[in-house]
Amino acid sequence: WCGPCKMIAPIIGEIAAEYEGKLKVCKVNVEEAPDTATAYGIMNIPTFIIFNNGEIVDKVTGAVPKHRIISKIDPLLG
Repeated sequence: WCGPCKMIAPIIGEIAAEYEGKLKVCKVNVEEAPDTATAYGIMNIPTFIIFNNGEIVDKVTGAVPKHRIISKIDPLLG
């Protein structure tokens, strides 16, 4: 498993808990689902794809700070 993925996992867990009922957090192992990675253009991991009403609205790649992910989510939640 990649180092940056391990680093970001607790942050994603925090976001999932803090936004429970407001958004869904899903994790895909690209080694087990390479077709999914290809379909969404994932070239590097970790990659966070943010959907709104089933449409991709943003992507964040790398072990980024929590506030960077939240800054992409909050405007979508109103």
